Amino acid sequence: MVELKGLPGFRDFYPEELAARSYLMGVWRDVARRYGFEEYDGPPLEALELYTRKSGEEIVQQLYEFEDKGGRRVALRPEMTPSLARMVGVRAAALRKPVRWFSTPQLFRYERKQRGRLREHFQLNLDILGEEDVLADADLLAAAIDIMRATGLDSTQVRARVSDRRVLAAIFLHIGVPETKLESVYEVVDKLDREPRDRLEARLAELGLEPDAIAGVFDATELRGIEELRARFGDVPSVAERVAELATYLEHLENLGVVEFVDVDLSVVRGLAYYTGIVFELWDAGRKLRAICGGGRYDDLLGLIAGIDMPAIGFGMGDVVLTELLRDHGLLPEPGRALDCFVCWLGADGRRQALRAARAIRALGLSAIFEFRDRRLGNQLKSADQLGARRAVIVGPQEIEASQARIRDMSTGEERVVPFDELGPTLAAELGDG
Repeated sequence: MVELKGLPGFRDFYPEELAARSYLMGVWRDVARRYGFEEYDGPPLEALELYTRKSGEEIVQQLYEFEDKGGRRVALRPEMTPSLARMVGVRAAALRKPVRWFSTPQLFRYERKQRGRLREHFQLNLDILGEEDVLADADLLAAAIDIMRATGLDSTQVRARVSDRRVLAAIFLHIGVPETKLESVYEVVDKLDREPRDRLEARLAELGLEPDAIAGVFDATELRGIEELRARFGDVPSVAERVAELATYLEHLENLGVVEFVDVDLSVVRGLAYYTGIVFELWDAGRKLRAICGGGRYDDLLGLIAGIDMPAIGFGMGDVVLTELLRDHGLLPEPGRALDCFVCWLGADGRRQALRAARAIRALGLSAIFEFRDRRLGNQLKSADQLGARRAVIVGPQEIEASQARIRDMSTGEERVVPFDELGPTLAAELGDG
């Protein structure tokens, strides 16, 4: 028989892998709710046009797309923001602003499999819609950084690289980049870490930029920090105005207690054309992995997709890279003992009483399982130990005769007996707080 294997780039989640994923999603949900975000979700299958309207037809080759039985062109969702825009567009007038929503969808892209990038992944999306003030941008980044802290990562292990497309636009226009070429120049800048400089210079020349402008583009992307920006362009009013806004953003981050994680880095533009303002990426400090998280302001996207004028900011944080980083630093928690009680029984009478005991234990909110077959007590206790049970409850002929159950603490081996009618309350008192 031919062995059936999973598809390339897709994962099987055995219990230990699922425990890591559940832990991460628990952190995501906890921090999101602490920041006042409400959870939403959408369908995993959407009309293909939802994505081509945002990213153009070229996106199709990266999607799992097909024609359904109704003749509609559809795709498995590669990202959540278009669905968010569509959903908000339906109820825009009725929603209280700002909208603070989060989701944890599974996303699908037909891409080359590599470390940190698969063909499916789970992703946290946090978005704030309907607010223009830069304080909203700061609060969003603070949430992303607090997720890092909640997993045990600190500022020596994770860095937030922050930039602002409006600052870059003002600088590029000042040094002679035509306004019509800005998006194309951003695309070149986005490849700084992945392609040789001479190739990128040639691309800028193909766009019609003069040599001085080309040199100025690279000089600008090497600027780090507000002081460097002010020293270089402080006497250019159009740039200075934007730099002042970025400085306000950093002041907010300082007051929110996260600025120690942040580096101003104008080489960050984010590859997607819909970003309009402050953008950021979270990276492991050694830059050995892919970006942990990325996002920023996208004020025009809801108009493009849903036809509504609403400012917006958001980010996506995938589970693949973050899980790898936590594993590298030994920060993934070990799967805990999940089983509260293993009920051991001997003989038909013991089985009847064991089933009743398991029912009572489960009714208290504790977990309990029992042996299905009549086996030696030693074998049953061995199973209890292998399953990580915290307590073994033993019901045999002697216990039946005395109307008592024997409770064994599996970590110490200590035993004691309690009447059947006190078994549930005793276990609840001992195990109820986990």
